[in-house]
Amino acid sequence: MDLQVTHLRTLQAIARHGSFSRAAHALNLTQPAVSMQVRHLERALGLPLLERVGKRAFPTRAGEVLLAHADRALRELEAGVERVQELRGVVAGRVRLGTSASISIYLLPPGLRRFRARYPETEVVIVTGNAAEITRAVVANELDVGIVSLPVRDRELSVTPFFRDELVAITPPDAAWRRVRAVDAPTLAGHPLILFEAGATLRRIIDGWFHRAGVAPRSPMEMGNTEAIKKLVEAGLGLSVTSWFSVATEVRQRTLTAIRLTPPLERQIGLVRRKDKPKTPALDAFVAALDDLRRSLEPSARGGPRHGPPHPPNVRSGPGNPSRSSRSVP
Repeated sequence: MDLQVTHLRTLQAIARHGSFSRAAHALNLTQPAVSMQVRHLERALGLPLLERVGKRAFPTRAGEVLLAHADRALRELEAGVERVQELRGVVAGRVRLGTSASISIYLLPPGLRRFRARYPETEVVIVTGNAAEITRAVVANELDVGIVSLPVRDRELSVTPFFRDELVAITPPDAAWRRVRAVDAPTLAGHPLILFEAGATLRRIIDGWFHRAGVAPRSPMEMGNTEAIKKLVEAGLGLSVTSWFSVATEVRQRTLTAIRLTPPLERQIGLVRRKDKPKTPALDAFVAALDDLRRSLEPSARGGPRHGPPHPPNVRSGPGNPSRSSRSVP
């Protein structure tokens, strides 16, 4: 029976993403290629492995059984390959990381660049999703490590704090906004807002901040992409609340203004792994690289615009206890 490793990985991806199109995107394949690989598996086994319901795809009972064994077999195969490479004195293998799109775009590239330069024979696969999706994938051993918003409560997981991410209000680079030292929830709620779509991890955190102040945004515009939000704010279509690290470049370039929130709003970012996850040279090296990245982030990202080296003039925040500026808010 001819069962190819690539076909089993494709089946895993479809089960994880819930659709052929998303799996194809994650694997950098065409959708017809993904469909062909599934048909090959089904012909070899003589049973359907996936059931399509609309645009969604779900494993059949036969698919669930095969996936359970394939997961274990592929893990053992990867571990074996890494051990053989270790005999050559080479750190090699495959590391699967899950995190949010914003972290993968704005925080990871410097660390990944250093890791790839040091361990060129180690493949890093990055899967993006919300905290719940990434956590479930780590528990299911579909991912080796996740970088997610905390808290995460699961007895099967080891959770290590990574850094603290401060959220800030962002506005167009108007002179009036640059005079504002801090802004509260009632003030923000009185302006047109552009927020992350409902259900997103950051949106839940932001909604909680407004709720604790006893206010709610008035029919905010919703977007699922940080870059889109920044462009709309730059164009003067509204204000937003987002992670400091995702707007630091624009603030330095003076295309956006960042204003601290009062009371301050932070989220703890952490690393999650299965407690029983076997150690491999590649995974150990990758976790060490993430720890190096964490230390490099401490001056700029961990404390946001309130700590670290001096920030550009249009990051309006003062040391110590925040207070709203005596100047009027636009």
